[in-house]
Amino acid sequence: MAESTGGDRELSHLDERGHSRMVDVSDKDVTRREATARGRVAMSAETLALIGEGRLPKGDVLAAARLAGIMAAKRTPDLIPLCHPLPISGVEVQLCLDPEDPGVEIEATVRTSARTGVEMEALTAVSVAALTIYDMCKSAQRDLRIEAVRLVAKSGGRSGDYRAED
Repeated sequence: MAESTGGDRELSHLDERGHSRMVDVSDKDVTRREATARGRVAMSAETLALIGEGRLPKGDVLAAARLAGIMAAKRTPDLIPLCHPLPISGVEVQLCLDPEDPGVEIEATVRTSARTGVEMEALTAVSVAALTIYDMCKSAQRDLRIEAVRLVAKSGGRSGDYRAED
């Protein structure tokens, strides 16, 4: 029997015996779907300046993180068990230096026309972009923090649109 999520919905990745399964989406309509996720990497003002000035030994942090996020979105079903491989039609990864609260803000938007959504792809893009920033900056600062990775919006599909309250 499937476990309850606290509401009237059940976990879709469990069968009637509680075993993991891939959800069968063959009866769902193909629709245009989009998901946006955000996160950030918190750091010192000095490390942020190194990124902005391009003075880290591993190279252009923002270019590497953007490319890593795009590649990660495309490889999500290889990383997340039971995640459907999808024909991704677009991935955008935006990175913004925040000098007020020193860190790099990350936003990823993923689009497809498919039978299931791209929330996991957007979240994976943000997570891997953040990990790339961490890897490229760890020689300058060991106490970097990856924070607030979350889904902020989705559209399309049977469950309709969602927008997080920030």
